[in-house]
Amino acid sequence: MRVIAELLVKPGTDARLDQRPTDAKLGLVDKSHAAAKLASLHIRLFELQERLWAEEERALLVVLQAIDAGGKDGTIRSVFTGVNPQGVRVVSFKVPAGREMRQDYLWRVHANCPGHGEIGIFNRSHYEDVVAVRVHELVPEKQWRRRYHHIEEFERLLSDEGTRIVKIFLHISREEQRGRLQARIDDPKKNWKFRTGDLEDRARWDDLMAAYEDALTKTSTEWAPWYVIPADRKWVRNVAVSTLLVETLEAMNPQYPPPEIGIGSIKVV
Repeated sequence: MRVIAELLVKPGTDARLDQRPTDAKLGLVDKSHAAAKLASLHIRLFELQERLWAEEERALLVVLQAIDAGGKDGTIRSVFTGVNPQGVRVVSFKVPAGREMRQDYLWRVHANCPGHGEIGIFNRSHYEDVVAVRVHELVPEKQWRRRYHHIEEFERLLSDEGTRIVKIFLHISREEQRGRLQARIDDPKKNWKFRTGDLEDRARWDDLMAAYEDALTKTSTEWAPWYVIPADRKWVRNVAVSTLLVETLEAMNPQYPPPEIGIGSIKVV
């Protein structure tokens, strides 16, 4: 799968979401082909995660962003099936409250970054502070515009200190979102996922896409790149994200720590 070449937002270039298809197959034939590919990726991801956990010198941070019903929860369930839960932590950032409101907007984010040896997954993230905040006019424009630079340098700090960052935007079409939201209304088992505010955000589709495009364009860097994953087809999305993470961990090449000296001569009795 040509993940890196096709899906990367190259630093210094425009993300151009309108020119990126949401329904691409990325070389996958059908769901059966994707399922077989995903199964082998699960095995490889487990192996690499085990080595990262044992090495305990670096971390991987996966940032997941998407419009409502974009598939963040489903991606996490599908991609991280079978990994060691000790070494993986998912953080979902809600509307800030309590002490969070009395701190800078990155305070809670930094506190939840993965430790060395861990894979951290942000289900929504600090990017809400340049997307949702912008669209809903929660702070003045001058304030949210300067946050692009803050975020770049914050992520540079994490990278310099041993955290590899992969940022993923799950790209779905407006029609696909309509179908997924309607399914949440029609299926009693999915009612809990729906909120009327989703429709208010849907009415701001163009504003949200413009905010995401700016965020991806301005903050895709060599140390924290953005990837735009076509996510209308969930089976393509899952394989694409899994491939990206496996390729990232393979490039990191975590190693098991060396054994204690003389361990080969020890006999347990």
